[in-house]
Amino acid sequence: MSQNPGLYILLVSVHGLIRGNNLELGRDADTGGQTKYVVELACTLAKNPEVERVDLVTRLVNDPKVSSDYAQPIEILSDKAQIIRLACGPRRYLRKEVLWPHLDTFADELLRHIRKVGKIPNVIHTHYADAGYVGCRVAGWLGTPLVHTGHSLGRVKQQRLLEQGTKQETIEDHFHISTRIEAEETTLGSAALVIASTHQEVEQQYSIYDHYQPQRMVVIPPGVTLERFYPAADNWQQPPIQKELERFLKEPQKPIIMAISRPAIRKNVSSLIKAYGEDPELRNLANLVIILGKREDIMTMESGPRQVFIEILQLIDRYDLYGHIAYPKHHNADDVPDLYRLSAQTRGVFINPALTEPFGLTLIEASACGVPIIATADGGPRDILSACKNGLLIDPLNIQEIQDALRTALTDTEKWQRWSSNGLVNVCKHFSWDSHVEQYLEQVHLFPQRRVQSLLSPLSASPATDHPDWNIPERNHLPIADRFLVCEIDNTLLGDEEALQQLIARIENEGNTTGVGIATGRSLKSTLSMLEKWRFPMPDLLITSAGTEIYYGPQVVLDTSWQKHIGYNWKSNIIHEAMKDIPGVELQPQEAQGKFKISYFVDEEKSPSFREIIRHLRRHQLPVKGIYSRNMYLDLVPIRASKGDAIRYAALKWGLPVQRFLVAGASGNDESMLAGNTLAVVVGNYSQEIEKLRGCPQIYFAQGHYAWGILEALDYYDFFGNLSQTKSG
Repeated sequence: MSQNPGLYILLVSVHGLIRGNNLELGRDADTGGQTKYVVELACTLAKNPEVERVDLVTRLVNDPKVSSDYAQPIEILSDKAQIIRLACGPRRYLRKEVLWPHLDTFADELLRHIRKVGKIPNVIHTHYADAGYVGCRVAGWLGTPLVHTGHSLGRVKQQRLLEQGTKQETIEDHFHISTRIEAEETTLGSAALVIASTHQEVEQQYSIYDHYQPQRMVVIPPGVTLERFYPAADNWQQPPIQKELERFLKEPQKPIIMAISRPAIRKNVSSLIKAYGEDPELRNLANLVIILGKREDIMTMESGPRQVFIEILQLIDRYDLYGHIAYPKHHNADDVPDLYRLSAQTRGVFINPALTEPFGLTLIEASACGVPIIATADGGPRDILSACKNGLLIDPLNIQEIQDALRTALTDTEKWQRWSSNGLVNVCKHFSWDSHVEQYLEQVHLFPQRRVQSLLSPLSASPATDHPDWNIPERNHLPIADRFLVCEIDNTLLGDEEALQQLIARIENEGNTTGVGIATGRSLKSTLSMLEKWRFPMPDLLITSAGTEIYYGPQVVLDTSWQKHIGYNWKSNIIHEAMKDIPGVELQPQEAQGKFKISYFVDEEKSPSFREIIRHLRRHQLPVKGIYSRNMYLDLVPIRASKGDAIRYAALKWGLPVQRFLVAGASGNDESMLAGNTLAVVVGNYSQEIEKLRGCPQIYFAQGHYAWGILEALDYYDFFGNLSQTKSG
């Protein structure tokens, strides 16, 4: 039986501080449960025999204000898993809201990483909206299935902030919420699978999105690392964190009411302190321990966390809780399991009073250590408590309900014991990372039946989708190609049916490592229509609209970085105005125009010369490039754009030397790609304006017309063999 190579899974989590050990959970709003989730998922996936390699890709941060761990390009997690850190944007640590302008660079760097690996991932799994933005592009370029986990959603956040009275402009200004929501919509439309942690997330949160498709969503709760979270043994020694707590408490042996979260307003810790402070019986029954990340100086924190701490300190003072409540400044990741075990040893309780909780990982961790739990009824805790049967749900805004639930857990010995045992048994059954990964891989095996069209692709509006028998491959050759054939369509690739069929056959039979591209003045729609009409297989690379648009892969995904690069200082309205008064030029129909291409018909008998037209535009201070072909077609494009520039850009992006590109053309608008270091062929039916290239090194003038000329060049350059670059006579 032949051995299938194992799965290569790429996890993308752009923001936050991510490392393999001692995660700084709660350091800031970006370093919360998501960072822990992706590290644990990566490690557990790598343990599975079906998986060959897991790369967890995040942003490289080289900043003296954070640990140098985050500046290491590679961190090994296990023999099959590693963290890969890619530089994008400034070297310093940035909060996620200001990362958006740098994500196109991150996508390019991710592509370069995949090219270096030399293997296309079987799955790209993105975490949070910013990674979704990156993943849509890269998965679309490669033709790889995209899996997405949202962790928290922009539309939901926006709703809550508006309900709390925050103005829309403030939300937009601070959170760039419309950019985030747009990225989430595109990701939901492009993903083959969305993994949610709870049913509430699917039914109430994702359902408010335009691209809500529940048939592509599956609930797989995250796991808990049972190697770290387990009940205390009989001979358990006093943990280091206990000394830290004893500094605060008059009677440290009392049961502990434990709360662990980030210092965020929605975590609603102030309601818990009010409930405790206003109930003398609770104060008598138990100590309150609140762990809210790490802090140095409250006054130097961001405004949200600072506000939370100031309110907490005021409440402690108002209710005079000194000696009853502990709120240490520091703890490390290894202290967290000990804090849960301490709660269980004192027969205490763990509480999550958040206004809303997408999942509630701390609840599972506490349960795995044998602590009964009390949690908000909004969100994930519903699923956790229905599975674990180890505590109570509360309305987080009802102080009386919080007090009653705590009192029940602390005074009903029989219930406490049952809840503690239930939690231990049911967490292992329902919330282990091993069972998460088993369900995850079951879903991955269904992908062949789940091809999804990327929302970033205009292909769905093209004729291609009307003809399912047209040859659209599953995968893109770009990451694994070691040479590339790029052809103009008109008068080069298409024109002779027999020659075209021979060329297709040779590429299929001899071109295993050959990528195929098109470079044309035509629009994308017109290009796809022509290729489909002539039954030419879908190329890996499409350069259209005279080099102003680049698309990759079977899903035809636009390269947005190229658009940004060429769009600088492009003034189409002013160009239109400047061309209005020139005689003998007429705008081509709308379908010939592009975002960065203005196309004209030229009547040479009535018009000034091509050179004079370009000088006229330069006198208007317009940085445009003119492409003139067949003595009648004029394209005006940005100064940075041309077919040749686009080929070089794609070559650089995909890490393939431009000398390994064979380009074929026949007219003046092909000149920029034929000249230079590429191998080139001018087919026999070329137009006269290209004669001037004869004699240039590495430009072969073929005898054969159309694809016959390309076939001739394949032999001339030994293209499928050693790629000889010297003249063979």
